[in-house]
Amino acid sequence: MIAVSGGALIYLKTGANGFSARAQPSVAETIAARIARSIALPAEAKEKRNPLADSDEVLAEGLAHWADHCAACHANDGSGQATMGRNMYPPAPDMRLDSTQELTDGELFYIIQNGIRLTGMPAWGGSGDASHNDQDSWKLVRFIRHLPKLTFEEKKQMEKLNPKGPDERKEEEEEDKFLKGEDGNEPHHH
Repeated sequence: MIAVSGGALIYLKTGANGFSARAQPSVAETIAARIARSIALPAEAKEKRNPLADSDEVLAEGLAHWADHCAACHANDGSGQATMGRNMYPPAPDMRLDSTQELTDGELFYIIQNGIRLTGMPAWGGSGDASHNDQDSWKLVRFIRHLPKLTFEEKKQMEKLNPKGPDERKEEEEEDKFLKGEDGNEPHHH
């Protein structure tokens, strides 16, 4: 029965618009993805508690890590409205919504550490990447809880921490030179 249903879904989907990542996931696909995510999370993950206390320092470190590693897909504000996040299939979720906020800390930690198959969410745990460890994942869990309350000032701070491409770096260097008067003119103040 499951194979028939799965085959019918694939036929309908490919007959309608192929496997394009531009299509919006249907209601059935969204429900199926949430069920699959729920099934994929081990019971012990649900019970795990965040060992890091909620503090300004933990939040600041989570914010910086998010801006550098997560915002490219999830956006600084967690909306998923970043170019890469919008163009994935399924699109990156809005992390501020109940569907994410209602997950336990352990479930969020598990997802960060292990990723989610058939989505763009990579596994960050145990990757040997010196720029991400278990503590970073727990800090991200604290930051994800903060996303619905993110302030304008925090968003501006994050913009400074987002990775920059060569064109953006060059533009910033030219602006700095201009402001310092290194363009052959007097220093400019704004």
